[in-house]
Amino acid sequence: MTDLHTLGRPEGANKSRKRLGRGPGSGTGKTSGKGHKGQKARTGHHGIPAWFEGGQMPLQRRVPKRGFTNKNRVGFEIVNVGHLEKLSESEITPEVLAEHRLTRRSGRVKLLADGTITRKVTLRVHAASAAAVAKVEAAGGSVELLED
Repeated sequence: MTDLHTLGRPEGANKSRKRLGRGPGSGTGKTSGKGHKGQKARTGHHGIPAWFEGGQMPLQRRVPKRGFTNKNRVGFEIVNVGHLEKLSESEITPEVLAEHRLTRRSGRVKLLADGTITRKVTLRVHAASAAAVAKVEAAGGSVELLED
């Protein structure tokens, strides 16, 4: 039985470095594996970015720009009515949803109508669809909209 402190490196782990420019018999003589002239044969960093296409018009300039990003967009975390069935609480707030990992953070929450709910709950969310409110109220619950 060998101990950890007596273990050696496996065979082939110590590989000798490639000795460049040591004559034609070495296989890496003369140009040292760099070919003839050109940017990659010169010393220093090659400085060719991964997206460079040899002078051809680059892809990011060939493809047309589309769309618009609204800087004032108000984002919501989406929660469906069906997800609320799993919770034991009768009063559900954005903090409770974040605690149960139904939302990533306790930010703005919007309730949507996918799924069913059978028990009475009081929901406090920032926004809700009309169909979701109807489902919660049909089960005997209520939806209160929070202000920011």
